[in-house]
Amino acid sequence: MERSPKLNAKKSRIRLLHQYYSYTGFYAFIKSSLGKVIVPISLFIIGLWLVHLYVIDFHDLFTSITTTYSPLIILSVFLATESLLGLVPPEIFIAWAGKTDTPILYLSVLALISYLGGIISFFEGKAISKVPSMKAYFEVKMAKHMKMIRKWGGFLIIVGALLPIPFAMTSIAAGLIHYRFRNYLLFGLLRFVRFYLYAIVIFNIF
Repeated sequence: MERSPKLNAKKSRIRLLHQYYSYTGFYAFIKSSLGKVIVPISLFIIGLWLVHLYVIDFHDLFTSITTTYSPLIILSVFLATESLLGLVPPEIFIAWAGKTDTPILYLSVLALISYLGGIISFFEGKAISKVPSMKAYFEVKMAKHMKMIRKWGGFLIIVGALLPIPFAMTSIAAGLIHYRFRNYLLFGLLRFVRFYLYAIVIFNIF
């Protein structure tokens, strides 16, 4: 049975995209980026596990945090971290959400805040692009991110939203090059997918 022309055309486009990403170094970039973060993340997780075993019970810790600080304070801290280079692993906040009375609700709020934090970072990038001295500084500091997002656009935003690569950095770079905001909003929605997958696979919230 012959394949339909539409199916053949679709497979041809997928093959061409694969070749393009291979030739332009996209896969190598993702591999390199993951290699840089996997070791620190693994060490961080091992460190947390050792602290949990020998220093403090994280169940008690997060229960204490939940009773000591209001959700508004914790969510505000998370928004700040997600808007400023994303230096604090969101997994810590997901773990906190798991100790609340309504974990699914707070997990969803965290995902929304992370999405909004990316939008703030996007506009930070746009604002930076209007200040010549700051633009020149960030173009040097973020040269690799800017080059990659010019080359691969939305696909890099998708990867940044899903994988443990600083999403704020990708968002700032997108703002710096004035990437189309509508497309950024669309691709950034995959940030929600990452949070739910983390909750299911790692923290067993559901």
